[in-house]
Amino acid sequence: MSVKILGKGKKVARLRRHARLRKKVVGTPERPRLVVTRSNRHMVAQIVDDTKGHTLVSASTLTAEFAGFEGTKSEAAKKVGLLVAEKAKAAGIEQVVFDRGGNKYTGRVAAVADGAREGGLAL
Repeated sequence: MSVKILGKGKKVARLRRHARLRKKVVGTPERPRLVVTRSNRHMVAQIVDDTKGHTLVSASTLTAEFAGFEGTKSEAAKKVGLLVAEKAKAAGIEQVVFDRGGNKYTGRVAAVADGAREGGLAL
């Protein structure tokens, strides 16, 4: 699947990186894909089995666990990583492939990965 993304700007660059990344990163039943979606305000992490196209586990700053959370966005991202790792362990998932969604591996995206590692997932 070859996708040609034309244009300039941050969004186009992220989409180009994401298309390049998705050529290599594929989730399997043994090692599903940990997808990180980042907006200006929220973080979402999902563990996806690409063979079936099903989301196995998810965690987000939009869920009830974050009601009343006070901290920086990076601290919230780390907590999302810990939550998704906890839910994955309960579902019997030990190893995942990390999909940064075309975002650069720094800041909040890295914080989700660090939180997932601390929670016991092997990335």
